[in-house]
Amino acid sequence: MAERNEVDWVSRFADEVIAEAERRGSGKPIVCASGLSPSGPIHLGNLREVMTPHLVADEIRRRGYDCVHLLSWDDYDRFRKVPAGVDPSWAEHIGKPLTTVPAPTGSPYATWAEHFKAPMVAAMKELGIEVHGISQTERYTSGAYRDQILLAMRERGRIDAVLGRYRTKAKPGAVARQGADEEAALAAAEGSGAATEDDGATAAGYFPYKPYCSFCDKDTTTVTSYDDETTELSYVCAEGHAETVRLSEHNRGKLVWKVDWPMRWAYEGVVFEPSGVDHSSPGSSFVVGGQLVREVFGQDPPIGPMYAFVGISGMAKMSSSRGAVPTPADALEIMEAPVLRWLYARRRPNQSFKIAFDQEIYRLYDEWDTLGRKIGDGSAPPADVAAFGRASRTATGELPVTPRPVPYRTLASIVDVTTGHEEQILRILRDLDPADPVSALAEVRPRLDRAQAWVETKMDADQRTQVREEPDTALLAGLGDTERNMLRLLLEGLDAHWSLEGLTELVYGVPKLQQGLTLDASPTPEIKVAQRTFFALLYHLLVGRDTGPRLPTLLLAVGAARIRKLLSA
Repeated sequence: MAERNEVDWVSRFADEVIAEAERRGSGKPIVCASGLSPSGPIHLGNLREVMTPHLVADEIRRRGYDCVHLLSWDDYDRFRKVPAGVDPSWAEHIGKPLTTVPAPTGSPYATWAEHFKAPMVAAMKELGIEVHGISQTERYTSGAYRDQILLAMRERGRIDAVLGRYRTKAKPGAVARQGADEEAALAAAEGSGAATEDDGATAAGYFPYKPYCSFCDKDTTTVTSYDDETTELSYVCAEGHAETVRLSEHNRGKLVWKVDWPMRWAYEGVVFEPSGVDHSSPGSSFVVGGQLVREVFGQDPPIGPMYAFVGISGMAKMSSSRGAVPTPADALEIMEAPVLRWLYARRRPNQSFKIAFDQEIYRLYDEWDTLGRKIGDGSAPPADVAAFGRASRTATGELPVTPRPVPYRTLASIVDVTTGHEEQILRILRDLDPADPVSALAEVRPRLDRAQAWVETKMDADQRTQVREEPDTALLAGLGDTERNMLRLLLEGLDAHWSLEGLTELVYGVPKLQQGLTLDASPTPEIKVAQRTFFALLYHLLVGRDTGPRLPTLLLAVGAARIRKLLSA
């Protein structure tokens, strides 16, 4: 166990969480937690908030412990901003709970919160992420937190004192918690989150509870007085409304975030919950919450690793409010669930990484397939074996995989050249390995479907392949003897080399044969130059460009008869 844990971050955290739960001795299931706000598209950066505790909770369950992964839907948060692409008239709802804001136009869902929760729920199901979902709207409006709210109001002086320690900018050079990456250090240096966040301070004093106005349903309210004995709370709102309520009966409001989060840790008995770099700088929610949960709510804070940002190649830091950010559902359209899980499992939480939606996905799948082969022959390092296993299966079972893992780049090339024609796709797949041909497209699904979606939605239009209908007679007529001889050698070898492996040997070997060498001769620098020149000639004659899909795949897709037509003078 110890040796494995040195290389496997999930197991190390599982060890710590189990030890912490045993120290607490509650006798209840171990609680790992996440929180998501359905204020806009829940993107691939947000997925790390869920994937990190999922992997740890899943490892704990694999060891036979009772463990629950709570997912708090922060759907009682205020509607802060109208995302790009949404009708600007939705600005009239700013300040209302997300569960009372209408969904965007055309949505099948009734509320803003449900509209943005639904795709994430579906993606988590496909990814094998099992959670116990909690609606914070339901929690607050049902009165479930009433005792905790009254406690926070009684202890508002103590809370204010804790927050007061952080109501200044962090000193230059401040750094985030140990293990944070460069982005975390920058976030810390920019100053305390408490310096700008509404934490409950008012001209009349400090109050950690913020009501939603009973008249306009917005949280643009200011508490003006509170009586501890009667629990009477008075407030005014920015639109001129005023009201006095009994907090012992009032269910239309919530604790400010920096008090709400530690309250939930104590209420749910959370042992493990990660936080992003923006929550880990001095004075931020996680740091302050760790003190409040002890000093006010009488519980220990959770083990809370910082997780770094997840980015998309060619895109700045993701933000739900900007709109058009890639979501888990978007990623699952072009990659299989185990591969997406692997991206998160193989990196420690404090390591940032990027997810490429461009041609880098070819390299990603090549790495995944290579790892699978190494695991099969026993040559993979322990950490890689662990990450692959966590990506491929959960404590409850295996995730769906493609029976015949044909390289992703090959499938994409075939889909590109055939424009998705299934009969043609199957014909080419059968020719890839005549000794063990693919007999049905089901053997290469769902990977084939993911590659097809990538070609149709992510491949640049100028990279799409259009095979010539007629020979380029002008180019053919102008060829010299060397080029004509290489084309002849290729055409003569087609039948004997008609497989992916055979055509690979042939196209690389023709320049060798031209020089009087054998197909398996080691290429000299001169041969490599001749190969590049030959490849460019073939691309021009077949697709009218300098480059294109890998030539062996392209030749299989074009078919022997059409190749002869296009390459013959």
